[in-house]
Amino acid sequence: MSQSFYPHVQSFIQYLQFEKRYSQHTIISYQTDLDQFFAFLASQYDSPSLTAITPGFVRSWLAEMRNENITPKSLNRKISSLKSFFKYQMKVGEVKQSPMTTIISPKVGKRLPSFVSESDMDTLQQYVEFPDTWKGQTDKLLLELFYGTGMRLSELIGIKESQLDVANGQVKVLGKGNKERIIPVSKELANQLANYINDKSSHFSNLTFSNLFVNEKGKPLYPKYVYNVVKANLSLVTTLQKKSPHVLRHTFATHLTNNGADLNAVKELLGHSSLAATQIYTHNTIEKLKDVYKKAHPKA
Repeated sequence: MSQSFYPHVQSFIQYLQFEKRYSQHTIISYQTDLDQFFAFLASQYDSPSLTAITPGFVRSWLAEMRNENITPKSLNRKISSLKSFFKYQMKVGEVKQSPMTTIISPKVGKRLPSFVSESDMDTLQQYVEFPDTWKGQTDKLLLELFYGTGMRLSELIGIKESQLDVANGQVKVLGKGNKERIIPVSKELANQLANYINDKSSHFSNLTFSNLFVNEKGKPLYPKYVYNVVKANLSLVTTLQKKSPHVLRHTFATHLTNNGADLNAVKELLGHSSLAATQIYTHNTIEKLKDVYKKAHPKA
């Protein structure tokens, strides 16, 4: 990235980090997109000033991205990064007008989220055996919690013991943008988690942190560990190409909507900021209805 733009980008990144309180993953995405854009301007247009950047410069960059076979979804993310960046620059008075006002995002084909069937989840819960070890106990519970709550990977890893309310059957999680939400859990799962906490206090001594889940070394779980556990166990029951914690989140939401759950309730459970993000699960419900119709209706 051109050094002349470093202060502008860094002040924006600090704004995302300290005022918007975005996750580290999101911040890295913004930083990467902006670095790529300003590196392109440095190589092609000799680092124009911030106020001299035109929509034409942006379109040239996007055209180069397309030539590199960047997907429409990734292009949209880069456009969104630039829009947010220039909106911030207008807010702080660095530019009077954003060059992004005439930039149109490419259309992205809707893709239904992958999810595990109810029968396959039943198989996982009832017939897959976990070793009678601390790892086995941890792995089984984190799978149950993903499917039982639809929480994100980062939310599960960050749960503290104090966030579990066994008496009321609920767990508090810290979601995107540091927004808290409370998710109900079944009485059985709440009791299992309470037993896990009790076992942890006797299994490990002198723990210096209050994370709910820890590995066999008594350390907090890290993303790759959890991802590998989910992938390995889903591979036992499904042939889906994607086998990740997010697939279990999709599975939670899809099974709720398939069984008649109110979409607004699902939105709150998932921690979505708008109903539009939740509505994709209705497509899966419609697909199920179509399947029922084809199998049951005489004229189908």
